[in-house]
Amino acid sequence: MRIGELAARAGTTTRTLRYYESRGLLPARRTGNGHRTYDERDLRLLRQIRTLQDFGFELEETRPFVECLRAGHPQGDSCPASLAVYRRKLDELDALIGELQQVRAQIGDQLARAMGVPPARTESRARERARESLAAEAMVPGGPEPVCELGGRQ
Repeated sequence: MRIGELAARAGTTTRTLRYYESRGLLPARRTGNGHRTYDERDLRLLRQIRTLQDFGFELEETRPFVECLRAGHPQGDSCPASLAVYRRKLDELDALIGELQQVRAQIGDQLARAMGVPPARTESRARERARESLAAEAMVPGGPEPVCELGGRQ
């Protein structure tokens, strides 16, 4: 197939395919008259790259998976280098989850403080009650206007 057909089947652009080719991720086979030519294996490579990018992998992180596919492994993720990328990505995600949990706890503490919840009740249930209370007030048509202790009504 030619570049336009491959791009359409892969749900991408010809420009992206040329970029992948320049980065060595997509083979650069050409016909006698200079047209790029591709096959089903190339489509599978592109789908692997796109799936990984949808999961948050950088383009360069997809290289071991592409090389694994080219080596004849049907999934592209059974080679040691691919497994190493998976492990690194999981470590990254675990670190991000930890950071987000810390931010969430801080916001929950701020909410509890703002709602006047005593320090002894800053457990998750107190935060949950404060959140439910705010949500209920926000849903009442014509409910109370927000009041800021620093500047009166907003």
